[in-house]
Amino acid sequence: MTEAPDVPDEVLVAKVLDGQQAAFGELTRRHQRQVLRIGYGFFRNSEDAADFAQDVMIKAYTALASFRGAAKFSTWLTRIAYNTAINEARRKPRYDPLEVDPVDVRELAPEDRQIREEAVAALRKAMGELPQKYAVCLDMYFYLGMKYGEISEATGFPVNTIKSHVFRAKRELRAALDAAEMDG
Repeated sequence: MTEAPDVPDEVLVAKVLDGQQAAFGELTRRHQRQVLRIGYGFFRNSEDAADFAQDVMIKAYTALASFRGAAKFSTWLTRIAYNTAINEARRKPRYDPLEVDPVDVRELAPEDRQIREEAVAALRKAMGELPQKYAVCLDMYFYLGMKYGEISEATGFPVNTIKSHVFRAKRELRAALDAAEMDG
């Protein structure tokens, strides 16, 4: 049974807590991509990201009774994902945003594909040189579309710290990309 897309997450949570476990399947479908994206950023391959996403969804399911609705469900889930990733990443490599290019380059003309590949490579290199806390905040802000308050709730950083990290990350990226353009 698939819920209508306009059914709010909070209603689905209430249904799950009322014994309708199928509603959690809809929550998973809605938010799995976001959790996978965080997993890709931390673990850099699809197998580890998929395992991570499954672990996060299990943790979310078992902790669902603790969801109070003070934040959006997606923010609550992102906090679980972020904390899980931080704990697992202590044993693995650092966060690496932009691991997967969302544009299918096969659809581009060859010269456009080359330009895009060079630009993405320069951006990845510059993002890889950012401090992890900047990269995580920037990725959540731009690629997950989260607001400062949501990032704060997910990471535990104060809102002003998030704003500062995003600002500094953009400044460092701009400088790195300008330098790369001058070199190229």
